[in-house]
Amino acid sequence: MKSKLVLENGREFLGLNFGSSKEVIGELFFSTSMVGYQEILSDPSYYGKIVCLSYPLIGNYGLADDDYEYKNIHIKGYVVGENNDNPSNFRFTRTLSEAMSENNVTGIESLDTREIVRIIRDNGAMRAMICDESKPLEDCLEEIKSYKEEDNLIKYVSCKKAWYSRTTNPLYSLVVLDLGVKRSFIKELNEYGINVTVVPYLTTIDQIKKLKPDGLIISNGPGNPNNLNELTSKINELKGKLPILGFGLGADLIALSYGCKLEKMKHGHHGNNLPVKNLDTNKIEITSQNHFYSIKLNDDSLLEITHKNVIDNDVEGFKDQTNKIYGYHINYAKTLDENDNIIINFLKNIKK
Repeated sequence: MKSKLVLENGREFLGLNFGSSKEVIGELFFSTSMVGYQEILSDPSYYGKIVCLSYPLIGNYGLADDDYEYKNIHIKGYVVGENNDNPSNFRFTRTLSEAMSENNVTGIESLDTREIVRIIRDNGAMRAMICDESKPLEDCLEEIKSYKEEDNLIKYVSCKKAWYSRTTNPLYSLVVLDLGVKRSFIKELNEYGINVTVVPYLTTIDQIKKLKPDGLIISNGPGNPNNLNELTSKINELKGKLPILGFGLGADLIALSYGCKLEKMKHGHHGNNLPVKNLDTNKIEITSQNHFYSIKLNDDSLLEITHKNVIDNDVEGFKDQTNKIYGYHINYAKTLDENDNIIINFLKNIKK
């Protein structure tokens, strides 16, 4: 079926529908990842977004049940250059189209995604609509203009009750505050000898303390961190009482608790090939990132910058060594050697 992508600046791109045929409106941004379309599709941090993939061929290795980052798929739309519905991979259990149809996710293909990426790069992320090609442009733009994202998206992706992921001969016990945590991250923590308790975002401080964890991890997640004052207050109360590690949205909330400002970025950092300078080791590291907001540290902030983006000098990591609090916009851990490994370094600091 023929469909079209309409941007809020009035640009139209004609293409072919795949997955669900539902009409959708959402914020459109791009990812530069060459692989990992299943992980992007199922990442809770992308809740309610329309994702444009810059790599032209998508779907060629299908989707495997073991590779989902989350049990459900929450993005609204997928914009790809070419969707391959005949994957070559002995592990695949579904095609991209099948998975999107099952989860009511709308896709559009056969359009120039690289031109769309250039538009977003130059003008910034913007609202967009995927709809039938016959819909009048004026109607599309009116509906796009009236669209507003909800203030709290975490409630749609956070777990409803605590759950556990245990390992044999555990060395540590950590609590993960679930703002939209990825399942692969929990498995990775288990590999480091960590017993993990994942708790809902509304879990109280007393409930966290009763679990007697060695530390707290605040996960990645969707939405605007400036709207989550309750979580920021919770972090303030836990400072100095528990080692804290934040990723993505979790890092943003930690920064807010220190009085830092967060600014919406022009198009964000989304991809697995982004260069970052580690100021502790003076090394350049290629990282995976997915964040929409930039951290602006105050001159009198107690936070020390540990990582900076090589391209735009954006803050990608910080720490408060005194209170054992750390935050990162970087989604890696075990890809680096032990001296540069975020998780291992956090565990070392817990016991100091």
